[in-house]
Amino acid sequence: MDRAFPATVSTAIADVIVERADHVFGLVGNANSHVVSHLTVQGFPYTATRHEAGAIAAADAFHRAGGGIAVATTTCGAGFTNTITPLAEANAARVPMVYVTGSAPAAGARHFDLDQAALLDAMGIDYFTVSPATAAADAHAAFTLAESRRAPVVLLVPFDEQNRPLADGGSVVSRPELVRPAHAALPFPEADPDGLDRIAELLAGAERPLILSGRGVVAAGAAEAVAELGDAVGALHMHSAMARNVVGGEWCMGTAGGFTHRGYLEYTRSADVVLILGASFNAFQSRGGGLFAPDATIAHVVLEEHPSSLPVGLRVLADVGSAVPRLVDSVRELRDASAPTWRDAIGSLPPAEDRATQPELFHDYGADGRLDPRAALRRLNGMMPAQRTVCTDGGHFLGWVPMYLDSPDPHAQVLVGTAIQTIGLGFPTAIGVAAARPDDFNVLVTGDGGGLMAMAEAETVFRTVRRGAVIVMNDAAYGAELHQYRAEGLDTASMVIDDIDFAAMGRSLGARGVTVATVADFALVAEELAAMDAAGDGVDGDAAGDGVDGDAAAGNSGVLVIDLKISREVIADFIAEVLKKQ
Repeated sequence: MDRAFPATVSTAIADVIVERADHVFGLVGNANSHVVSHLTVQGFPYTATRHEAGAIAAADAFHRAGGGIAVATTTCGAGFTNTITPLAEANAARVPMVYVTGSAPAAGARHFDLDQAALLDAMGIDYFTVSPATAAADAHAAFTLAESRRAPVVLLVPFDEQNRPLADGGSVVSRPELVRPAHAALPFPEADPDGLDRIAELLAGAERPLILSGRGVVAAGAAEAVAELGDAVGALHMHSAMARNVVGGEWCMGTAGGFTHRGYLEYTRSADVVLILGASFNAFQSRGGGLFAPDATIAHVVLEEHPSSLPVGLRVLADVGSAVPRLVDSVRELRDASAPTWRDAIGSLPPAEDRATQPELFHDYGADGRLDPRAALRRLNGMMPAQRTVCTDGGHFLGWVPMYLDSPDPHAQVLVGTAIQTIGLGFPTAIGVAAARPDDFNVLVTGDGGGLMAMAEAETVFRTVRRGAVIVMNDAAYGAELHQYRAEGLDTASMVIDDIDFAAMGRSLGARGVTVATVADFALVAEELAAMDAAGDGVDGDAAGDGVDGDAAAGNSGVLVIDLKISREVIADFIAEVLKKQ
């Protein structure tokens, strides 16, 4: 690439990023400004966040929303330590990411430097400490390792070497042991043919089969084959929260676990054979062990062992992309295609919720007079554009989002923070989603506690999201803690929050904002959404044409903040399951 500046450690890293990625999220400091400058001067897409945690979480969300490999950059020291929570989340969620940060000078640590390598070792995250002799090779190796192992990899750039000229093209890898095939690659395991044959026999002989699809089905592009398998045996379908609608249609009962509609539990607990494909099958997906009947036979096909997987009757380690077509062929050989199926017996799935049998799900208000979150989200679902991406923070409210807000495809529901059970990553999640799916209506759902924690990135959301809404599920409390520990008799004074006016806060940063405390207030939401459509509100993510997202978007009013005053007295099903065990 022609340039008016010499090849240095930073330019080498930037060039590899340009070659192998599509977007970078970052916050500049004195240990990464050279890399960022060499990206933005070329017009490479770069989104500036306001907190280092936001850069990592936004990059994570970008990948989960289908944007490609995650890339983030921050400075060293405090800039690095600010990233530890979202970095741990990305690692636990198996997100391929390259994170470029500084490190202590090669000439010797200063009094304020940290042993960042030791911190990464403690987190189980691979890293390369680059030098003029290794910068280009290390950068390429980081991308290859992140992609092959589906995990974050960190490039540590010593502070005093970031602008030094390359030595011999920087073509020597600093840690060759990380790029040896035995370490770098995660080859698909060879499926046990006897195990797959046994699963085929179970499915062919099942009276009430159910198939649960996870993110592995999405990654393998196996949705069509899974649908064929379900059709061959007349199975009902479900998906994990990370694979929303991967196999949808009239026989899909939605998300498995604590997000399952109560009206479908009689079906999940009637299944005699359950096949789990490409999902970890953890306690959350199993509704604490209560989603399926104790005597159901559960088979599990997954690429690799997962530490949180529950015991099953049969587990086969295999790539679902190759295993499922084989199962389809085997089942068709074993089963009479004209034989009646569970679908035939059911006729059609009933609605997920029924006002006549479950009237409590349709109340407008909770016992405290505040809005029932279920009815509120159901209303908002019908008001917002269908072509949307829904992203969330973590918290008690999360139990209602997959149940009441539709999203069109597996990449259109992004739940950053769930892997390590953190809150405070919602606003940066919306930033990454906006970059990956800029034409979608971007819906962020956050709690008041998590929203306040992530407020540093509210301005970034309003700057970079073209069209969208921020729904604040405002119960003036840390709801998950309130419900769990009130039941144990603990003092709840520390678990409540002043009732913040998030609508005014949004307006102060250039967004639109409405407060919804009554059913009548939903008319205000409709008015604002209509006004946004009429005005064509929304920003060009790179209005200045300089590669920096949203530079010319100050004062953007393409985002509507909806401060939803919800009841504390309505408990999400997944929390209710926890309370049953207390």
